Amino acid sequence: MKKQILLSLFALSLFACNQGKKPAEKITLMKYPETKKDSTKDNYFGTTIADPYRWLENDTSAETKAWVVAENKVTQNYLEQIPYRSDIKKRLTELWNYPKESAPFKVGEYYFFTKNDGLQNQSIWFIKKGLDGKEEVFLDPNKLTKDGTAAVSLLGFSHDKKYLAYSVAQAGSDWSNIYVIEIASKTKLADELKWTKFSGAAWKGDGFYYSKFDEPIKGTDLSAANKYQKVYFHKLGEEQQKDQLIFEDKTNPNLYFGASITEDERFLVVYASAGTSGNALFYQDLKEQGSKIEPLIKGYENNHSVIDNVGGKLLVNTDLGAENKQVLLVDPKNADPKNWQKVIPESKLALEGIGTGGGFLWASYLKDASTNIIQFDLTGKKIGEVKLPAIGTVDSFGGYKEDKEFFYTFSNFTTPGTIYRYDVDKAESVLYKKSGLKFNTDNYETKQVFYPSKDGTKVPMFIVHKKEIKLDGNNPVYLYAYGGFQVSLTPGFSLSRLLFLERGGIYVQPSLRGGSEYGEAWHKAGMLAKKQNVFDDFIATAEYLVKEKYTNPSKIAISGGSNGGLLVGACMTQRPDLFKVALPAVGVLDMLRYHKFTVGWGWAVEYGSSDKKEDFDYLIKYSPLHNLKNGVNYPATLITTADHDDRVVPAHSFKFAATLQEKYKGENPVLIRIETKAGHGAGKPTTKVIEEAADVWSFVFQNLGMNW
Repeated sequence: MKKQILLSLFALSLFACNQGKKPAEKITLMKYPETKKDSTKDNYFGTTIADPYRWLENDTSAETKAWVVAENKVTQNYLEQIPYRSDIKKRLTELWNYPKESAPFKVGEYYFFTKNDGLQNQSIWFIKKGLDGKEEVFLDPNKLTKDGTAAVSLLGFSHDKKYLAYSVAQAGSDWSNIYVIEIASKTKLADELKWTKFSGAAWKGDGFYYSKFDEPIKGTDLSAANKYQKVYFHKLGEEQQKDQLIFEDKTNPNLYFGASITEDERFLVVYASAGTSGNALFYQDLKEQGSKIEPLIKGYENNHSVIDNVGGKLLVNTDLGAENKQVLLVDPKNADPKNWQKVIPESKLALEGIGTGGGFLWASYLKDASTNIIQFDLTGKKIGEVKLPAIGTVDSFGGYKEDKEFFYTFSNFTTPGTIYRYDVDKAESVLYKKSGLKFNTDNYETKQVFYPSKDGTKVPMFIVHKKEIKLDGNNPVYLYAYGGFQVSLTPGFSLSRLLFLERGGIYVQPSLRGGSEYGEAWHKAGMLAKKQNVFDDFIATAEYLVKEKYTNPSKIAISGGSNGGLLVGACMTQRPDLFKVALPAVGVLDMLRYHKFTVGWGWAVEYGSSDKKEDFDYLIKYSPLHNLKNGVNYPATLITTADHDDRVVPAHSFKFAATLQEKYKGENPVLIRIETKAGHGAGKPTTKVIEEAADVWSFVFQNLGMNW
């Protein structure tokens, strides 16, 4: 359930035509479909809860499919009446249409990177021998399907840098197949591994470790609960049924398993997690003949990851005894915590991640939700701080031990993804490639302020807008947040968002509790029974903006996806008077049944489960589906989901839309937009991204009364 940021920007010179159109004074809203209700009820510890739209959970039934068609018809009819909808789509298409490129990374004698000429549905993987070598197409996802709905991810390179394992996911599903390609010849091998999900490829010799679930019953692959994930070893050239089962737990179906290998291929590390937070570690010393997989760190209460090994010992990044995380050296043969050696002590700043490269450790800290990178040697001695271009976000800093330089991407709210080349010996960054799009970002400013939440906790938020904006209480605001699963929202560039900014809107991004902007303590303050803190933080954001004359409730749109969709759903039901537009995207909206589908059981460590009375007692208080009431003036609502979302199944959105349409009798539209051949968000083709963005912004502009 992780965050999705669109890295793009726009050319101001294109902003000249089709100005002056106003929102439609009155849109004729078609009658909502007649959604049947049945008598389904559940008893939760003596409390009876009706679930009359449960039949919509069957996403493959003819009845549900007919309902989807009918709902989309109502939504499209509404959107077609917005006078500048086509203009918004045209503008977004113009904004997207410029060359984009990712930071290169070196593997052996080759450099890998992606390029997109502007409007290609999927970015293409390129390869070149040496930085000045000829660029050649390596993997083109656009050739896998006619509509560009196949997404490619690189999973892992063999130790000899000869082979690459990569995955292909279709139509936005989390399910993927793993394939292997020989790098030098760009020849795809015959290997095909099916029914993998959330898997990497950890190479050892002539094969690799990967994770898979059992094949689901036909027709339930997008909704049925995924159980008993296992780790296998695949040898090149073998059929999948011959793969060796390496690790499983027959006693517990609700565990994630993943595998990694240290850079020298000495240690296999197996991660075991009961959910999205907290994990146990297992290891195997592959150098010792006849060795077995043994426990390294037991229990699922804390978060641990192996960075690499130093000889026969393992460098571990952990929050055990350090809520902001620390780095320890652990001897697997003497793994008792009393024997752990402290390498990098806990800091006042949250340690977001740590990488290796050039023989050093590169620690990425968050300072008020912005990236700071510190260089250490393998003993924990601080070498220095990496000087970054400005306050913002850095992606992918590090490389192999032999590398003497890295490439990284830097961005913030007014800086598109810009690639820098970092020289390890000189300890300096040099601009490698700037975005090709011309736009004067000097016209915009970003500020960070701290505001009090309901309980007095100071919460930071970023505010982005045109310079010299008038604080007259009448500016349109787009308020976006997440608040959960240790996800930190840092400054990032969004093409789609800048469409709103160029029309005088204000973008606001608070760092709610539930994320890890301030370490594990910040996360824990917004999970389980304390989840209400997240909603309070978000509501307090809007109250602050109104108090400080940025806006007023009739000008505020709130948005969030996945766990952020839950955020929007909870806040629009708790404070419908505070917001004009609500945009819950692929949201977790039924808090009593979320754990019964696909991998939803893994979120119980974050939310709790209605199977337990103490959890049910607080879940029922904020579950968006169960807190919709008759006679309440809810915001104009556009729910977005997709038919191939097997992370947060669309039943959440279906049932929420049906219930809201049933109960709300006011004038604000209550619509649901259901995308086809798309999923939770990752890998969505450019055409679908633009179409959805055009519809969402048209809805926002219309209901906030914004002129085009």
